[in-house]
Amino acid sequence: MPHVRAHVVGGTRGELAVREWEHPTPRFLALLVHGYGEHAGRYDGLAAVLTGHGAAVYAPDHMGHGRSAGERVLIEDFEDVVADVRGAADLARAAHPGLPLVLVGHSMGGLIAARYAQLHHPELAALILSGPVIGTWELPGRLLALPEIPDTPISPGALSRDPAVGAAYAADPLVWHGPMKRPTLRAFTRTLDAVAAGGDVAGLPVLWLHGDDDRLVPLTGSRPGVERLAGGGLTGGDLTERIFPGARHEVFHETVKEEAFAEVTRFLDRALPR
Repeated sequence: MPHVRAHVVGGTRGELAVREWEHPTPRFLALLVHGYGEHAGRYDGLAAVLTGHGAAVYAPDHMGHGRSAGERVLIEDFEDVVADVRGAADLARAAHPGLPLVLVGHSMGGLIAARYAQLHHPELAALILSGPVIGTWELPGRLLALPEIPDTPISPGALSRDPAVGAAYAADPLVWHGPMKRPTLRAFTRTLDAVAAGGDVAGLPVLWLHGDDDRLVPLTGSRPGVERLAGGGLTGGDLTERIFPGARHEVFHETVKEEAFAEVTRFLDRALPR
């Protein structure tokens, strides 16, 4: 495993914890954008693959998540989170100037990464989306229609077919195990609309990974959003997709994770300058 270094930087709503998996002589930078209710520390496996492929890897804990400041899982405006992710990118670029930057977003992090790419795609060399919240996602609307948000946490079994993944998630004190919050649900809805209206990413190489048994962020809802973001689908833009039969929400923690990691490294070999 690479050596892990902890940073604290100023964010839009307080201090942000940023995790760095170090590389002594990196050839590119990878910025990981985690999902709802979790934290960057759950990405050690992916970070090890990326550092092994030549990356210095950075990942912020979003506001209200992990070791960062803020009320737990409260996000009133995802544009603030996009700004925080750019702050983490600035930290990486200051340490390693001139290197290409790859953005990797999972789930809610896919929504954040998509918005970042719309706003700042000239700064990126490639975009990787895993089970991204993009396109049509019905959960926020269903919950907002209720008079009270139910205290129903994410089922650990929905993450992966590997029971050890669910057990670790359930026992992780940095993971949020409570209900979703109404301001965060409203922010999801606004940002889904903003990404839908925000245009494509102008030829930026995009890799989309998804499990076809993802019940948290269904494949059929994500597809139109991913294809629109990438510039018209498999024929109109620079999009590579890999759908994993039987896989659930977290392909990087799934029983097929080695296949997912191999897809990432093959994509990077095509996308990055030699």
